[in-house]
Amino acid sequence: MAFEGYLLPPSGKDWSKIADYKANGGYEGAEKALRSMKPADVVAEVKNSGLRGRGGAGFGAGMKWSFLPQDVQRPRYIACNADESEPGTYKDRQILERNPHQLIEGLLIAAWANTIDAAYVYMRGEYRGPFENLNAAVAEARAAGYLGRNVLGSGLDFDVFVHRGAGAYICGEETGLMESLEGRKGQPRKRPPFPAIAGLWKRPTVINNVETMSHVPHVIRKGADWFKTIGTEKSTGSTIFGVSGQVVRPGAFELPFGTPLREIIFEHAGGLRPGRTLKAVIPGGVSMPVLDAETAMQVNMDHDSLQKVGSLLGTGAVVVFDDTSCMVRAAIIISRFFRHESCGQCTQCREGTGWLHKLMLQVEAGTARKSDLDVVDEITRQMEGKTICALSDAAAWGSGWFLRRFRPEFEAHIDRGGCPHAGTSFEV
Repeated sequence: MAFEGYLLPPSGKDWSKIADYKANGGYEGAEKALRSMKPADVVAEVKNSGLRGRGGAGFGAGMKWSFLPQDVQRPRYIACNADESEPGTYKDRQILERNPHQLIEGLLIAAWANTIDAAYVYMRGEYRGPFENLNAAVAEARAAGYLGRNVLGSGLDFDVFVHRGAGAYICGEETGLMESLEGRKGQPRKRPPFPAIAGLWKRPTVINNVETMSHVPHVIRKGADWFKTIGTEKSTGSTIFGVSGQVVRPGAFELPFGTPLREIIFEHAGGLRPGRTLKAVIPGGVSMPVLDAETAMQVNMDHDSLQKVGSLLGTGAVVVFDDTSCMVRAAIIISRFFRHESCGQCTQCREGTGWLHKLMLQVEAGTARKSDLDVVDEITRQMEGKTICALSDAAAWGSGWFLRRFRPEFEAHIDRGGCPHAGTSFEV
């Protein structure tokens, strides 16, 4: 039986209006939480559900909430990440465009659970439509009594504010996001202190992304035990996989964790173009290590399964390459992106991303030496785990794992004095 999902309205419907959302069970979770559950019980239910963050690292949402100080220091905030700038990723946009009240309800439940005064949704600047859509939904929720003073007679005063970024990928990193919200240059902070202790304006802060918060109403409404029937033991629930690249039917597909990557590509995304064969897959956005075709066809899409084959789930953005693709070209595009988006605060990232991009361009042009490939490998290893945030790691994984898993193709560029693939010599 096909999985129906619960994050996105079925059959392409739009539940942006509060009447449509409530007609389909909307705000029932918030009513239940604020009227009949203690805050600590809400945190316990989310923790028991196994809900993991849908933004990259996959950290337990309930566990993250429990890090806030028990002695309630006011004010306390939520910083909700809607910056979604990872290439290949567009799942949060689907929620913001078609089901924005679900996010608002998740924020409200999280506010009750953690005694939060306000939530700040930091949204990607290019998302003009979703920005307007969410603001309209916030106004409806406020008019209906789900935001503002004494929400649902609970004694909770809580509101949501939507802030647009200015197109900086680094502001998707949680502390860079907070720096930007506070009006400073978006650069990651050194930790400790961690956001749960000293986040926005040095106050206790919960940080989760749009999709993570959107699962919360369903966990509370239907219960942790229901949520754990979906997905795998350690990766519970569903997620939205955004499939792009060389497939017949690219798109966003809500599926349980543990769904085989083969099924996602060949059933939901319609497979490859006629006559083509699979070459490689990035399973979770371009910051995650690439997989070769053989591995991709045997792995399931959950945290543990991907870790075992040397990659990560990331944002669930599946990028597919067929046999016409140039792996060097893909590595160039990814290295250029990270070079451009590095905030420059850490030497390994600032200098390393530039070196990687330049070396990749030389490989494509056929002017590099094979010893330069060893230099690329060494640079990437020196970039991992040595910086304030994980952008350096992501850049290293992008270039490093394309090289390690497709080295013969890199060497072929050098041997032939240029790219052996036709039609890939556009400017980068």
